[in-house]
Amino acid sequence: MATKIEPANDGASDTLDGWSLPAWTYHDEEFHRLELDRVFRPSWQVVCHESDIPALGDWHTLDYCGESVIVVRGKDDVLRAFTNVCRHRGSRLVDGAVGCAKKLVCPYHAWTYDLDGRLTGVPDSASYPTLDKDRAGLVPVDMERWRGFIFVRLEDDGGPSVAQMMAPYEAMIEPYRFEELGALGRVTLRPREVNWKNVGDNYSDGLHIPVAHPGLTRLFGKSYGVEAEANVDRMWGDMVDRESANWSERMYQKLLPSVPHLPEASQRHWLYFKLWPNVAFDIYPDQVDFMQWLPTGPTSCIIREISYVLPDDRREMRAARYLNWRINRQVNAEDTVLITRVQEGMGSRSFSMGPLSDTEVCLKHFCKRMREIIPEARLEHQPPSGWSRK
Repeated sequence: MATKIEPANDGASDTLDGWSLPAWTYHDEEFHRLELDRVFRPSWQVVCHESDIPALGDWHTLDYCGESVIVVRGKDDVLRAFTNVCRHRGSRLVDGAVGCAKKLVCPYHAWTYDLDGRLTGVPDSASYPTLDKDRAGLVPVDMERWRGFIFVRLEDDGGPSVAQMMAPYEAMIEPYRFEELGALGRVTLRPREVNWKNVGDNYSDGLHIPVAHPGLTRLFGKSYGVEAEANVDRMWGDMVDRESANWSERMYQKLLPSVPHLPEASQRHWLYFKLWPNVAFDIYPDQVDFMQWLPTGPTSCIIREISYVLPDDRREMRAARYLNWRINRQVNAEDTVLITRVQEGMGSRSFSMGPLSDTEVCLKHFCKRMREIIPEARLEHQPPSGWSRK
């Protein structure tokens, strides 16, 4: 397995550099609340692709951190993001994940907002002596478009943009033509009774591939590699020429057609990126998937995912995409068992921190960053209740 170790910072080495986060941070309610404020509210979260909201009035929502964000295409064809909250009594404006509207009308008292967020209608507006319509529009949310994908963040802490995060890999991603992608199916939401960090730890872990994923091992052999950059983890594998004994894998190897716009090195290459802290892109010759794992509690999260493809009517490509789904459905099932076992084990009083291999570069980098953001993560044992208020 190939690895790339990020250069060490100047200064004294951290005594916890070779250790995982303590187990208590994977189930503590106070730690969870700090993560929402310090990790998730300032981080970029993917909402959808531009192709998901192509027409005027189309909207897409994303719920996380106790907030609901709506991204809508205005009459001027501009995409904007707002909190999905009426400025009158705080009612949610729209329900569901997707929709289309000429205006956004609150179902409670019929306050009406234009698609650019301006408050344009208030029944009996003269009875509101303190109302200033110009200051009562929808609350905007930071939004960034990166290669066709739409990201939002609830707070700006001065961190890098998505484009800055992905800058080291732009040349690598360019041939996949992200901007031209369209959805294959709908967003799937998969609840998991595990802490969100367990999903991310597993995603960037290369050591478990030959142990727990026999299918990926048959496909990649020993080519699976990992590396950690400042804001992005990269994983990759090249399909071997040896025919797999598994039917789905063997047919995928056989039927996956050449993709004219991809360089030769990418024709049989699987590529994965994890953007800090919880957004992933799985990039295949035949399709691109995004996945994100959003915390819903200290020991629960929801995995949100969907596949995107370029137009291709070849029967071989349609078959390859189906087989890709079959292969990764098995991988997902294996990973679900793994992260569940870890979450259960972290509840044991016999476990605190685990030693990390020098090859676990992504996990080491993640642990270091979490300790910088929430210094209490340096404590091996769970502090008494109320520690976060001191």
